[in-house]
Amino acid sequence: MNTEEFTLPRSRAANEQLHAMIPGGAHTYAKGDDQYPEDLAPVISHGRGAHVWDVDGNRYIEYGSGLRSVSLGHAHPRVTEAVRRELDRGSNFVRPSLLEVEAAERFLATVPTAEMVKFAKNGSDVTTAAVRLARAVTGRPRVAICGDHPFFSVDDWFIGTTPMSAGIPAATTELTVSFPYGDLAATEELLTRYRDEVACLILEPAAGPTEPPPGYLTGLRELADRHGCVLVFDEMITGFRWSEAGAQGLYGVVPDLSTFGKALGNGCAVSALAGRRELMERGGLRDSRDRVFLLSTTHGAETHSLAAAMAVQSTYTEEGITARLHALGERLAAGVRDAAAGMGVGEHLVVRGRASNLVFATLDENGRPSQQYRTLFLRRLLAGGVLAPSFVVSSALDESDIEHTVDVVAQACAVYRKALDAADPTPWMAGRPVKPVFRRLA
Repeated sequence: MNTEEFTLPRSRAANEQLHAMIPGGAHTYAKGDDQYPEDLAPVISHGRGAHVWDVDGNRYIEYGSGLRSVSLGHAHPRVTEAVRRELDRGSNFVRPSLLEVEAAERFLATVPTAEMVKFAKNGSDVTTAAVRLARAVTGRPRVAICGDHPFFSVDDWFIGTTPMSAGIPAATTELTVSFPYGDLAATEELLTRYRDEVACLILEPAAGPTEPPPGYLTGLRELADRHGCVLVFDEMITGFRWSEAGAQGLYGVVPDLSTFGKALGNGCAVSALAGRRELMERGGLRDSRDRVFLLSTTHGAETHSLAAAMAVQSTYTEEGITARLHALGERLAAGVRDAAAGMGVGEHLVVRGRASNLVFATLDENGRPSQQYRTLFLRRLLAGGVLAPSFVVSSALDESDIEHTVDVVAQACAVYRKALDAADPTPWMAGRPVKPVFRRLA
């Protein structure tokens, strides 16, 4: 396909319709057309396995599917069948269904470090519930977030700390403080400075480009215990991709509370707050202290989403999905690095992260992160039939998908080299650069 002739007229028209009716043109900012080269944001018709088709009829190999939630591939047969079975039996009732018992049992067997679980629909539901619970049980107002991790919740306690803080009272934001990942001394200094004020430490246990430093998570556990605060692991990304039991299952450090979502439903809306019984019961009916409004969601127990979650967990444990994700990611990372090096851009197109959760950085001629070079790179990937805001794999990929991706990356890197030699990517961008999600002005 000739890159210069690659256009998406139907997608462009559909994007205009989306913007006319939906603020931002999408229901998630990370799916916005500002994240893609100008006029090259595909609008999806359907997907199957590791492939999606846009309304213009183009087929793409897709990475980061469903913002990393679709780890088994689209329309996975075991998940689809489980959902279909429940749809014929009713999806929501005035009282709990037996399926809720089965789903809780399955989850707690998969994540044995937790003693109780409550389901919801979104990651933000459960991270905010964890924060509220931590504040209630400690009687403390402040929340300490890991400042190196990009997203925890749509709610005020987190969004107020981002450039998109409009509408959030400063008094709310001031109650959120941050600590750096991997630095126990800095975290202890923070807890000492705000002695007896910090309700919880919340972080992704491992989501960056490197593994947790030796002893880091254990050290955090000890700090939380010594300072009387709750340790919360946000396992939205690490859940299932690191191990079926998340990073806590892999690294052997048990948090007080943890939150799961994304891969849990393979695209279906389901999330989970899990943790120690002593804490979780504060939101129940068997505790004599002041009640915590923990989670109360109309659709949290939707039967087909819980059935999807159970099918996902069965598939992971029975088919060794986590190991497959790592093997596919390792193959992809090696191929991309070789292709970049072969085209002389190995120090500019950089693949990072755990093999099951790969991202890439695009660096300019001075080695600085560049949205302009990202734009150039994404244009070439799209023209080659690769839709890749990241290189996060799904288990539906096969060897031919990886080979094709690497071939397209090599072609993109050849153009990348030309732009570096010219010290100006503008001629190859064909429009405005892609933009960061969190920014003050549109």
